[in-house]
Amino acid sequence: MNQGKLNVTTVAEGVFRLSANGGPEILFESMWPLPHGVSMNSYIVKGEKHAIIDGVCGWDGVPETLLAQLRALEIDPGDIDYVVLNHLEPDHTGWLEAFRKLRGEFTLVASPKGLELAGALYGIEGPKLAVGSGTRIDLGGGRELEFLEIPNVHWPETIATYERSSGTLFPCDAFGSFGAVAEAPYDDQLDARQLAFYEGEALRYYANILATFSSSVGRAIDRLEGLDIRVLAPGHGLVWRENPRRMIDLYRRFVGYARGPAEPEVTVVWGSMYGNTEKAVRAVVAGLKAGQVQVHVFRVPQDHVSFILASAWRSSGIVIAAPTYEYKMFPPMATVLDEMGRKRVQRKKAFRFGSFGWSGGAQKELQEIQERWRMGWEFLEPVEFKGAPGEEDLRLLEQRGRELAEAVKRYAAEGPAGRALSAQAVP
Repeated sequence: MNQGKLNVTTVAEGVFRLSANGGPEILFESMWPLPHGVSMNSYIVKGEKHAIIDGVCGWDGVPETLLAQLRALEIDPGDIDYVVLNHLEPDHTGWLEAFRKLRGEFTLVASPKGLELAGALYGIEGPKLAVGSGTRIDLGGGRELEFLEIPNVHWPETIATYERSSGTLFPCDAFGSFGAVAEAPYDDQLDARQLAFYEGEALRYYANILATFSSSVGRAIDRLEGLDIRVLAPGHGLVWRENPRRMIDLYRRFVGYARGPAEPEVTVVWGSMYGNTEKAVRAVVAGLKAGQVQVHVFRVPQDHVSFILASAWRSSGIVIAAPTYEYKMFPPMATVLDEMGRKRVQRKKAFRFGSFGWSGGAQKELQEIQERWRMGWEFLEPVEFKGAPGEEDLRLLEQRGRELAEAVKRYAAEGPAGRALSAQAVP
């Protein structure tokens, strides 16, 4: 991992952010591409006693990076009394073994399941403190940590830590985003265009990492609402201290997409072996655009499923364009649909079309995937054509595009985008 420039900044009085960036050469969770990198955030809270919360990733160079960052804060590793682990995934805990060699004995703080996982992953012995909702640690000097259980965001052991005097919430993977962070790691240092970039990276992060657990994320947001959150300090991405509500509300919107309508947009995913299905895609896209909805087009297997998931998550409509292949669906498309099922891309308005040769079969496999994952998509009547699409096929496909656009606009009007417009219209 490329640690990049030493990055130690002050979040609030007595609270500090330690950060290292991972570059585009790595895959997050060994799956998800990072064309814009990702930041790994760790935090120090200094009272009469000191705590480190979560941690920079344990890949190459971290012991040296961590030492340099602690020196910049005039903290000796021996001054760290508590190591707080909100979440045990190794991108936040892989540094523990190296730190143990530097510090020796410290008190490991996590949920009971977190402590169990710490033992399984790292075999750490020594003082441990199991915490749950309402547990507090007084660090002295006016600094107090409070813990809240937010299980299954996205592992079952997850907690959030709240520093009361500064109103700083450390939620680890909740409210995070992809995207490396440079010399300006706070929302109050960025312009509207830059903030929009991180919000886009937050959508892909959510769709790739947290979407399966949307119900748990929603419960966590509800549970945290009682706190006076003045600073939001996640494990990945920006620290939000001017407007933490902006990211909290964005995540609540993402959760809402799992329950029903999303934005008045359509994601078109297509694959074609010899160009016959490709010819038909143009007709459908023309119909969608004539219906005045925003359209996002992806080709499989050329486009990575990571980006398709993000687009599908925020779209109220989906078009699947794929030929029959050996009595089943074009395999790259079946793979993408299966991943959508795993991530619970549900309750969409949809349309599927494609070519076939000697027989069909793609439609049957599509139905099997839908049923297996209980995706609940509502489909227009499919269109299949033998060989290349004829003029009549193309006219019908354009008409289906218009029909889907109308269905999507009606559906989206019931969701967050439609409610926002309705609220704006109230005098």
